[in-house]
Amino acid sequence: MDLQVPIPVENIEQKIYLIRGQKVMLDRDLARLYGVETRTLNQAVRRNSGRFPPDFIFILDREEIMRISQIVISSEIKFSKSVLAFTQEGIAMLSSVVRSNRAVQVNIAIMRAFVRLRGILNASRELAGKLQELETRIAGHDESIGLLFDAIRALMRDEERPKRKIGFTG
Repeated sequence: MDLQVPIPVENIEQKIYLIRGQKVMLDRDLARLYGVETRTLNQAVRRNSGRFPPDFIFILDREEIMRISQIVISSEIKFSKSVLAFTQEGIAMLSSVVRSNRAVQVNIAIMRAFVRLRGILNASRELAGKLQELETRIAGHDESIGLLFDAIRALMRDEERPKRKIGFTG
């Protein structure tokens, strides 16, 4: 059995982009992870096109490629004629197309990365909801606190009262 070095989930998370409202990975990043050329990966996908409906994979347009090229360290993507973006389902399907022990290990690591990102997103939404709830609760207290400070200031003011004389007045 071929022992593979585990792929850190953090390395994969850096390769997940939000495009067209979906979390995707690019063909060239997946090819590097699988240890194959991008051309080879794309050929395998074309040969098995029936396994990749539009919600599994889509081709990026020039504008999307240019936007990503500003993020990606390697500028080679800028000159690519075609870049494929794979959704989580498309990546899962890749394991049936690119068959190797490495592909299996890479897919496991990628699925863990997607699950971890989903957990972070859910925790973030939960935190935002709690913050909103706290803001709503505190908003009503501002006026009360202001009235309390006004009352304290009124008590602290030395009101001008006629001073009574001390001692015997006759």
